[in-house]
Amino acid sequence: MAEPQLLFDYTGQLPECPVWSESEQALYWADILEGEIHRYHQASAEHTVLRFPEEVGCFALREKGGFIVAMRSAIWLADKRGLLTHKVCDNPSNPELARFNDGGTDHAGRFYAGTFWSPQDYNGALLVRVDNDLTPKVIQCDILGANGLAFSPDGKWMYTSDTPQEVIYRTPLDEQGEPGKREVFRTFKKAEGQPDGAATDVEGCYWSALYDGWRIARFSPEGEQLEEYRLPVRCPTMVCFGGEDMKTLFITTTRENMKQEELAKYPLSGAIFTLPVSVAGVKRSPFIER
Repeated sequence: MAEPQLLFDYTGQLPECPVWSESEQALYWADILEGEIHRYHQASAEHTVLRFPEEVGCFALREKGGFIVAMRSAIWLADKRGLLTHKVCDNPSNPELARFNDGGTDHAGRFYAGTFWSPQDYNGALLVRVDNDLTPKVIQCDILGANGLAFSPDGKWMYTSDTPQEVIYRTPLDEQGEPGKREVFRTFKKAEGQPDGAATDVEGCYWSALYDGWRIARFSPEGEQLEEYRLPVRCPTMVCFGGEDMKTLFITTTRENMKQEELAKYPLSGAIFTLPVSVAGVKRSPFIER
């Protein structure tokens, strides 16, 4: 079985939201706490960083170039230099208590961004969708920490996770991509880790980064665990597929809130890993504006 390898010599505070650019053959990701979007081009080993005025919860590449970025207070369009050019909408949660967190695009190129309710006293987080005409819409609530967004290859299911609640959900989608009633896909025990960011493969399986679980797991469309890959760090945060054949899994990890003793013992916390896998991932659409 293949083992995860370092992408390059880098560690961040809270790397999240890895996004593969097929046209550039480059990996993008956010460091939420640093308010950054990073780009790494493997062939040239070029690493560049764009800095933003607030935490970057998630983002997507735009078909027209640049980014759609969910920061703490609002979702913005930005150009390829990171310059904010158009505010799409304010954060519909209270931005003092809930920043944007996990997100990405569906097959139609619409952008989704979930929030994370920091007080954790009730399920105060939301999932927002930005349509192709830039209209925002809250499509789900009753969430504590939105994560795990991914879509089945046929577009009939949306997967999400609620990390603090240790549950993965799936939601049926109609032909227009509108969500039906959310249902539980799988729940977890403490020792298994908490389901964080995720991706799907062409066989319809769901790959989850299990925060505090030291591992990545692959689940069948019925929720059965098929494979797991152990990591040398405790807290993976998200995965995405990339590479020329879409058979490389990129894995972000974090060192947020870790004590110096743990960092000394596990210095790769916050690094990005690669893992060759035998099945290709579902390609993520850029954000498409019409």
